[in-house]
Parts: sequence; C-alpha cells; structure tokens
Amino acid sequence: MNGQSFTALQKNNSIFLASLMQRFRHLQREQGKVIFEGLKTRQARKLAFVNEGRLRLPTPLDWQEYLVDFGQRSLLFWDTLRQHGDNNQEHERSGHPVHLKFEYETLLNGKDLPRPVNYSLLHILPPADQLIDPEQPPVIVIDPRGGHGSGIGGFKQDSIIGESLRAGHPTYFVAFSHSPAPGQTLQDISDAEARFIELVRKRHPDTSKPVVIGNCQAGWAIMGLAATRPELPGLVVINGAPLAYWAGVNGRNPMRYQGGLLGGAWMTRFGSDLGNGRFDGAWLVSNFEMLDPANTLWSKHYNLFSHIDTEAARFLDFERWWGSPTLLNAEEIEVIVDELFIGNRLAGDESQRHPDVDLRRVEAPIVVFCSDGDNITPPQQALNWIADIYPNDLALRAEGKTIVYLRHATIGHLGIFVSSKVARREHRHMIDAFDEIMALPPGLYEMIIDSEIPGTPQESYQFHFEPRQISDIHLPDPAESSDLQAFGLVNRISQLNNNLYDLFLRPVVKRTINEPLAEFLRKAHPFRLRQTVLSSANPALHWLPHAAAQAQQYRRPARPDNPLKAWQDLFATSIEDSLDTFRDMRDAWQESCFYGFYGWLGLLTGVRATSRPAEHEPELMKRLHQLLPKGGSVEAGLRIAFLLGRAAGTLEKESVDRFADHYRALVDQGDMPNIKTIREIARVQNLLVFAYPKESLRTLPHLLPDNQSRQQVLERTAQLKPNLISTEGTVRELWAELHSVLEQPLPASPSWSMPEPSPSEPTKELALSPLPTVMEETTPPAPQALPQAQPEQGEAVSALEATPPAAAQPKASEPKPPTDTDAAHSASAKAPPEVPKPKTEARPSSEVQPETPESRSFMDTKAAPSAEAQPEPSEPKSPVDTKTIPSAKVPSEPPKPKPSTAKAAPKPAAKSKTAANAPEKAALGASARKSTKPSGARSPKKPNQDA
Repeated sequence: MNGQSFTALQKNNSIFLASLMQRFRHLQREQGKVIFEGLKTRQARKLAFVNEGRLRLPTPLDWQEYLVDFGQRSLLFWDTLRQHGDNNQEHERSGHPVHLKFEYETLLNGKDLPRPVNYSLLHILPPADQLIDPEQPPVIVIDPRGGHGSGIGGFKQDSIIGESLRAGHPTYFVAFSHSPAPGQTLQDISDAEARFIELVRKRHPDTSKPVVIGNCQAGWAIMGLAATRPELPGLVVINGAPLAYWAGVNGRNPMRYQGGLLGGAWMTRFGSDLGNGRFDGAWLVSNFEMLDPANTLWSKHYNLFSHIDTEAARFLDFERWWGSPTLLNAEEIEVIVDELFIGNRLAGDESQRHPDVDLRRVEAPIVVFCSDGDNITPPQQALNWIADIYPNDLALRAEGKTIVYLRHATIGHLGIFVSSKVARREHRHMIDAFDEIMALPPGLYEMIIDSEIPGTPQESYQFHFEPRQISDIHLPDPAESSDLQAFGLVNRISQLNNNLYDLFLRPVVKRTINEPLAEFLRKAHPFRLRQTVLSSANPALHWLPHAAAQAQQYRRPARPDNPLKAWQDLFATSIEDSLDTFRDMRDAWQESCFYGFYGWLGLLTGVRATSRPAEHEPELMKRLHQLLPKGGSVEAGLRIAFLLGRAAGTLEKESVDRFADHYRALVDQGDMPNIKTIREIARVQNLLVFAYPKESLRTLPHLLPDNQSRQQVLERTAQLKPNLISTEGTVRELWAELHSVLEQPLPASPSWSMPEPSPSEPTKELALSPLPTVMEETTPPAPQALPQAQPEQGEAVSALEATPPAAAQPKASEPKPPTDTDAAHSASAKAPPEVPKPKTEARPSSEVQPETPESRSFMDTKAAPSAEAQPEPSEPKSPVDTKTIPSAKVPSEPPKPKPSTAKAAPKPAAKSKTAANAPEKAALGASARKSTKPSGARSPKKPNQDA
C-alpha cells in the first residue's frame, strides 16, 4: 500500500467514525424521547386517580365488603388458571384439534399428498341462517404457523372467517396440525397450498379467482407462493406480515436486534437439535411474550382477577389457542431464520434476494394491513418492501401493480387477528371492498375508514381510497444506510457461527439427544411447566374446585365505587408502569449494544453500506410522450376519468360502483372493446395522467377530433358524476378546463361559471411541452429532446406541472363551434412535428375511426353498433409498444360482484357478469370528495368537494 492509498483509507475511516458517533447521538436522542414519553404517560395515569377524586379513605364497611370480594375473587381467579391447565392437557390428549368456532369439513388432508405435510384444507360450513352467494369469489384464510396453535382466523364469531361468511363468500380455511410430517420443508408446504387453491378453483369454476388471506407468517408464505405461481390468487391480503425484516424505527422496534445479539441463527439449530430434529414453538411464544413483560407477568392476569365475573370465559377461550404451542421441523425453522429474518432475501438489496422468489411477479392486487402499535411487525417491515423492489412510482404503475394498505393507529400484533373490534371494523370493510380494490387502476393507495354510519343495525363505517406515493411509506432516513450495514454484518456473522456450530457442536448434540429426552425437555419448558403445575394434575390443588364453586354460589362483589378498589387499581397500575419502564430501559440497552458492537465491527472490517443505484426509465417516458395524442373516444373517456380522480385526490366506493355498473352494461351490450383491451388502455392512460398531467389534458382534442364525440364523452361523464356541476375546488376548475380545451359550452349552473383562462397558461394550446422525467436524483445524458431529470422523485408531478407549454396562438373571444372538417384541420395544424398526428380525415362524425382496436365509442349508449365492428379479437392490439412499457398481468378471471348484505338473495342474472367485467372499473379513477374527512394525520389535506 503506497502513501496515497493509506491516506485515503485513513480519511475514509475518519469519516466513518464521525458518522458512527453521530449515529450514537441519534440513538440517544430517540431512546431518551421514548423513555421520557413513557414516563410522562405513566405519571399522568397515576395523577388521574387523584384528579378524579377516586382515592378516598375507606370506612369499616368498605373494608368488610372489599375483603369478602377479594377472597372470592382470589378463589375464582386461581380456579380459572386451573381450568386453563386442564384445558391444555385435554387438548393434548385429544390430538391437538383445530380451534375453530365454526363447523367445517376436511376436503384435503396434506398427509395424503405425494410430499406429506401437516396442513389441511377445510371448508367452513355456514350457519343455517347465513346465505352464501355462489357468484362471490371464494375466500381462503391461511393460518399462521408461528409457534402457537391453529385457528387464529376463526376461533370466535367476530373473526376473519366470521366476516367472510357474513359477506356471503364461500369460505375455506388452511389449518395445520401439531407436529410436522417427517422431512417436511417450506417448499412442500408451498406446493400443498397451491394444490388447495387449485381445488377451491375447481369447486367454483364460474367465479373469479379466490381471495387468499394470509395472517402473520402465512402472509409472507402466500406472497412467496403468489410470486412463484402468480396465476393462482385473484387478490392477496396479508395481515401483520413482515416482508422487509431489517426495517424499523430506532428506539421503538427492538425485536429486529435479537438475531444480532444472539450471534445469528445458530441458536435455532441448537434448539432444533435439543428437540431431536423438531423445534419447539414454545420458544417463539415465550419470546413474543417477553417483548411486553408487563402484560405477560401482570396486566393479563390482573385484568382477569379484577373482572373475574365476566372475563373468565374469554380468557379460557383465548388461552386454549395461545397455550398450545406446536412444533416445526429443523429444515423449516432454519430456512425461515437464515433466509428471511436474518438474510432478508424477500426484499432488501437486489443482489441478495432469493433468485426464485421475486415479489415483482405477483400479478394479483395486494392488500397490506398493519398497525403502528405492532411491535412484532411494525409498518416499516410490512410496507418498506414496496420501496425496495420498485424504485419509483412510475415503475410500480408501469408494471400494472395495485397495492392497497390499511394502517391502524394503536392495535397490537395479536389484536390484528383476534380483536373483535378490529374484525368488525377493519376486516369487515376490507372484505366489503374486494370488488373496488380489484377495480382500482395500478398504483399505491391507502384505504381509510371514516366515521361510523349512524342508524345502521350493525357496525358500519364509510371508507374510501386515497392515492399515495412510495415516499409516503418510505421517507428518506439518514440512519438507514447504517442499519443496512449493521444487519449485513449480522448476516455474515450468522453464517460464520452456523458453520462453526455445524462443524463442532451439532454432531455432539445430536448424539446426545434422543426422542424421550427431547420430549422431557419440551414438557419441562417454563411455558408448559406452569400450566402443568396449575392444573388438576397437581394434588395440592384438589380442594380448589369445591372452594371456587362455594365462592361462586355465595358471590358478593364489592360496589364499583368502593374506595379500596381504587387503591387496588392504583397499586396494579404502579406495578404495570414499573415493568413498562424496565422494558423501555432494556430495549434501549439492547439497541445500544447492537449498534455499538456491529458499528465498531464495521469500522474494523472496513464494511460499508452500499447505496441503492438510481434506476431510470427514459425510454418509457419517451414512449409515453409519443402516445399522448394517440387514441379515440375510449382513451379520452378513461383519461378524463383519471384526470378527475387525480384532481379529487380520493376514490370513493359509491363513485367506483357507479362507473362499474355503466361499464358492465356497455360490455354486456357489446358496445365496448373486449376486457383485455380495455384494461390495457386504462393502464396506459393512467400512466399518461401520472407522468404528464398537463399534457394529458391539452392533447385531448387529438383524441376527440369532432364535436359530436366531445359532447358524448362530456355528457356521459357528467351523468356518471352528477356532482361535477355543483362541486367546488380543484375538480370544478378541471371540469371547466376540460370544456374549454374541448371547445364545449359549460353546463349552466347558478352557483358558478367557467373561469377565464390565464394568458400565461392557455387551455386551448395542444402543443406538447418538452419531455420531462420522473426519476430520482440525476439521470445520465438524455437524448436531445429530453431535458435534465428532476432531482427528487417526490417532485416529479410538480416538475411536470411546472414545465412551460409552447407558445400559444391568440384565441378568439367568441369561438364558434367547429365543424368536423375544421376540427380535423385545427388539430392537424397544432400538432407538434415530433409527435405522430391523429387521423382526422373530414367525414361524418359517425364514421370517424380512432386509433383503437374498436371504433365504437364507449360513451355512446344510444347509437347502434357500427356495421364494421368485428368480433372480439383473441389477441387484442395494445396501444403501447409492449417491448418498452411493461405489460400489466391480466388475471384470466376478474372479480365477481358481492351482495350488499350477508343475507341478501343472489344477484339477478344481469349482474352475474361482474366477474368478467371488473377490469372495466379500472377506469374509475375519478370520484367525489367525501364530506367526512378521514381520521388520522396521515391523509393529506384535499380541496373540499360535495359528496
């Protein structure tokens, strides 16, 4: 090494050391903020007892009443724990059956497959008073196998399965048994789940593809299956499922550091060897419980004690599922930890991703449900994979991907699956929105559930969708590069420790452990041991059932306003707050140790984080620019719908359904091109509006060269969106500008009139502005027609809007309506030389043929079909060069409609074609602004508009 290289190395190390010190200061600030926020909250909880006047001196009668109640509560509390232990022992003796509240029949047992697995496909039998709509797409709920028992999706009425049945969907459940089949692998499970989905499709050949719902571990498993077998699901819903395992927020997501603090994945190998080739799920359940020691050691049991008269049944029902850990094969748990939690091979850096599982291959729309209160799968781990695999919003839309996410503010990880309130609110409305989600145009959306609808017999809420950008879910974080470097080192250390364990320790442990010893170690696990001690198997508790029965018979609960109950609650709150403070201090210490060790290790080894290279698509932008003036009335109608939706900033269920009904009617009558062509046209028009919003508007006259077609498109749009005339804000201005660009009179309205066009921004001008780009950072030297790219992706749309248009010709103050010939010559004269001109030969308006596979205007519902109309082509001609613009994957079976209520009769035959016509709703980008604003601070402020 020469002197110059040594100096450069020292300089790099100095820069890295300064960055490391800055990282530690950042950690201290974040950790201090979390700790002091927690202390402030806990102090306020204690002061509330004083401020509310609950702490009073008790009288002797209060003491007598309280002591009797306390003694009876104690007996009933301990007897409930005894029943919990007995229930688990009985569950084990009966062969660990599935915990389901609903009756079911087994359709296919995984043990009968060529590669046996411990999974089964169950058909959920609806109650006698529940009607199932055979035209609805079937719903398949896949149970997560994360150490606990099977049945999380339906062990009570208010659950995902219960809401699916309520909505009238044929419902299926993929369950698992206690012990895995010998030699079972994750690939075997994936193949079995594919067989299950194929069987469900055979049972429902006349409906659209199944909706597959994966909870937690089943979420990432079904995403992997959808990536390798994209033709199987029609819609993928993942609830609380991690896909970006290294992501998180400093000071708030401590679980991601566990692998690094333990030295990698070698501990899972050791645990599997102690189980004689099977890993005990009790270790996973215990690890989960210790994330919140206050709830595990105190709050859960105190809640049972303080509400023993009403809480015992719910406690036993939940613990029957939670208290029965299952087993995993060594091959399964090792791949899960090595490849996912430590390797992060589903997302992350492209060079490290799994070669056979590319999430970009998923064709079905994806729905992600996560929560800010989830410390197992925080929103960053549930959503950041989108930013990892799609470099910008244009790339996501160009590939035709539709991703919708729903974000809860407070619920914890288990609450996502087991909370009755979450089932009735979030899961119910996600299921109700299946048709609308599958009809959304490509892009990223947030589903927002608004206020409850008053006067409804059941809990019902309004909801709508709001377009989002990738920057909304993945903000640039200066600490992210340090995280990637640290977790990359964890992966390397884990591989080293795995090799050392396999070489030196594994042979010794395997020779020592046999099945009887492994079973004894499982029985001796603290999680199971406490259940055995607190059960009827303990002879010291033989008196407890009789004493509890006597206490229940002579039950004398204390008055709610007894002051001693307030002192009891204050004592319990103090213990809970102490444990929470311990948790915060422990998490901060673990986080500091993690970054202290791996940060300094990075300095010593010289490992540096690699920045993600900027990905650019100038050719795509150039092709889109050339497509702006091409098309006919079909393209124009879809483009106007997307422009209005962009201006409104929200997509409401009612507006989407109104457009969908119109599209269904036109397709049923044969007045529209075939479904595949319309979907491709909608995808391209959506891209044009996203990339070139101003130019998309100004080139509309090229698509509608004659006066009659312009009137038809505007009139039909006004019929489908009747509030356009009376609306306010940005949508009103755009509606007026549309009439100005198309030289049509604005419908009369007493409340407002069309604003005069600004001299600096003429609305009649059709010349295309110079071609901008929507890429991140800087681009390589662009072609001569391309200006320099904008510096940030988030400013893409504003950059497009800021592009100055070409100089406009003076416009007459009172233009008369042009004839067909005039319109043709005018459009031809104003078209820029570098863009192909539309076909505008002078002829009767009914014979004008746009550049689309079908000449018929989808807005014209009165005129007879053209005599020259041809049957639907088997290979529809796309208006885009598919070699440069990635083609959207079109599911062969679009969604079916669903009934408005669970007990509604099946829909008439006229509505039975919803499944084949749902893609037409992809053009429904426009919707009215809701009068009720969504709750939460995540929704950007939108202009007001009447519903």
